[in-house]
Order: sequence, then C-alpha cells, then structure tokens
Amino acid sequence: MPLPTRNIRLTLAYDGSNYVGWQIQPNGVTVQQLVQKAISDLTGEETKLIAAGRTDSGVHALGQVANFQTSSTIPAEKFASALQSRLPEDIIARDSEEVPERFHATYSAVRKCYRYLIHHREIGLPFLRNYTWRFGNELDLHKMREAAQHIVGTHDFRCFETQYPNKATSVRTVEHLTIECQSMWNVWSAFDFENQQSKVADSDEVLCIEISADGFLYNMVRAITGTLVDVGRGRYQPDDVQRMLEEGDRSLAGPTAPAHGLYLVSVDYDMNNLRPKD
Repeated sequence: MPLPTRNIRLTLAYDGSNYVGWQIQPNGVTVQQLVQKAISDLTGEETKLIAAGRTDSGVHALGQVANFQTSSTIPAEKFASALQSRLPEDIIARDSEEVPERFHATYSAVRKCYRYLIHHREIGLPFLRNYTWRFGNELDLHKMREAAQHIVGTHDFRCFETQYPNKATSVRTVEHLTIECQSMWNVWSAFDFENQQSKVADSDEVLCIEISADGFLYNMVRAITGTLVDVGRGRYQPDDVQRMLEEGDRSLAGPTAPAHGLYLVSVDYDMNNLRPKD
C-alpha cells in the first residue's frame, strides 16, 4: 500500500549573486534546481518545487516560500535541517512544516513584501557590490516620499511592468511603501572602537525602500525604485508619478533598478482561508 502524500512548506533564504534566478532554465544554475535536487537526494523522489515568487538573476531572498509533495516519512519539521547538508552555503532552508493539501506557495499568497537597498555614497564598499545599488548622486528624500504616496493604493501598474502584458490584469494593491535611511553596520564602516565613534557620517548611508502588496508584476519593484530615484534626483516631480499611473506607459516611468539591490523579504498566507488555484 503506497504511503500517503504530504504537502511540505519550506521557508528559504538565499544570496542570488551566483544564480540566474529562481526558476529552472537552460542558461545557468538556479535556486529551484539546487533545492529540488537536494529534496530528490534526501527522499529518493522526483518532485516539483513551487515558489511564491520567481526571483530574477541576482535577486536575493530573506523569506522565499516554496512547497512540494512527498511520501517520505521524515518528520516535516526535520526537512529544513536535513536539506541544509545537501545545499550550498548561499541557500539556507530556514524552516519546514506540513501544510494542507490545498496550500500552493504561489496562488495561496495574500501579500508579499520586498525590500530594495541603495548604498547612498559616491564611493562604495566592495563588500556591498552584490547586495546594494551604489548611487552617489544627491537625492531629495522628501520628494521621493511624496511620490511614493501616489503609488500606495489600488492602481493599474502597467507603467511599472516590463514586457506588458505578463498577467491577465495589471491591477494590484500596494498596502505600504516606505523610504527610510539606515546607518551602516559599524563593522563594515570606518569606526573608532576605542573612542566609540564613527569616522564617517553614515546616518543616511543605506536607503531602504520597502513595499508590500497583494501581488507584483514583472520587475514592478525595480521599476518603482528606479522611478523614485529619478524623482529624488530631480528628473521627475512627485506628481508625475500620478500621471505615469494614469497613462499606463512604461516609457514615461523611470529605469529598472539593478537586480542585486532587491530582496524578497516575506510572503503572507491566510492559512484559514487558502486561495484555490486560479
């Protein structure tokens, strides 16, 4: 008698620098490829790993969510540690648990949060080159925040979508968008530990743009980031963002920010009301 199939949910963190994205493709190594192989090596089963979001080449994740089906008798909470010994150091299985059969990492998601990091310095640090967008021009944060308010809410976001149309609809609801300055962690900056003071005025050295929504279009976060940066440098005025949304023309908005500053932070689910597959 065959063993019953279980649905296992994984929470993954990874450094996307060495991968051509999440999804398996013929032109390079992907995160999905390595995690699926680790599952196969562990269970002896061929399985398909479903992810909440297909991050692009160079994009990182703090809380990617994925699920797979298995007949293995390994306790659900043990999968994370068992897989870790079969994964490279830049991919971490943070957590594993059994979830209902209806759970689908993509279609059951109700909210995703992304973070974009900008190293706001004319001269950057080599340690951060794969993890932030170094941008040395002066930025008007007040205008960027003013522009960001036009993005919050329910809109047709096709002006921030690469290769429109990619989805049945470009309407999404952005629940929050914040732009905050963060100081550089002291061990990465010039710091006088004896006198306990920084040798660099670093209070605004890292610009953190964080956005959560019920869903995102292809390159939407990076296009929004590029547009907000162009507002900050004076190429656009805050009210221009409203015009971009109304006209729905990608060519009117700013550039797509580099991939390596982007992080998938978290994915939320309503486990009491799982969405069925569309």
